[in-house]
Amino acid sequence: MRRKRRPGRERRAESLRLGGVRLVIARCSVDYVGKLNAHLPMAPRLVLIKADGSVSVHADDRAYKPLNWMNPPCTLREEPYDEGGAIARWTVTHGKSGERLILTIEEILHDSSHELGVDPGLQKDGVEAHLQELLAEHITTLGEGWTLIRREYPTAIGPVDILCRDADGGTVAVEIKRRGEIDGVEQLTRYLELLNRDPHLAPVRGVFAAQEIRPQARVLATDRGIECVTLDYDALRGIRHEGTLF
Repeated sequence: MRRKRRPGRERRAESLRLGGVRLVIARCSVDYVGKLNAHLPMAPRLVLIKADGSVSVHADDRAYKPLNWMNPPCTLREEPYDEGGAIARWTVTHGKSGERLILTIEEILHDSSHELGVDPGLQKDGVEAHLQELLAEHITTLGEGWTLIRREYPTAIGPVDILCRDADGGTVAVEIKRRGEIDGVEQLTRYLELLNRDPHLAPVRGVFAAQEIRPQARVLATDRGIECVTLDYDALRGIRHEGTLF
């Protein structure tokens, strides 16, 4: 499916408004204009436009990590651009910061949109589900004076394991894993971004809780202001059965 396509008018990306996910493979260059300026030269890339309003640019490496991205809320403007062999220019603008991603497109190889529907979310294994249950029952394990708001607190991208309040009344989102990896920190970061938009909850801070936390995940969590807590599964079960950690 290889073709050059010249858009005839400026428009917003339908997927940002209609809830679908849009996959575009294009030969393009990418310029980030914001706190710093960065440039990716012309090359074939995947542009992923998701229903949550995010736009990310990927190469055929780096696993799940994009080359560049814009988190929601943002808008995508498409317009024809006839200079230096290009056919279109897409400008992604962040709704709050004004940061921009500018994609100069030379050729579109593939462009499709898909409705994925509501995702059921990750299914926790037995240990993770039990850890969540135990920690919710004994939320003061995380700190004296802490209170539970709800387990499986719903968000647009899936439920947060535990939402609670600390001794000062601040809202805390807790993500629980058996093994704490970078993916878990990224997941909690996305939850925090959504929860902090709710004026009834904000400000919301994060706690990443696991039986074992990988060093790379701990570094990333610390960089994002997320607290890491190592859980002792046996001790938590002891709380449940004997009323004490020890």
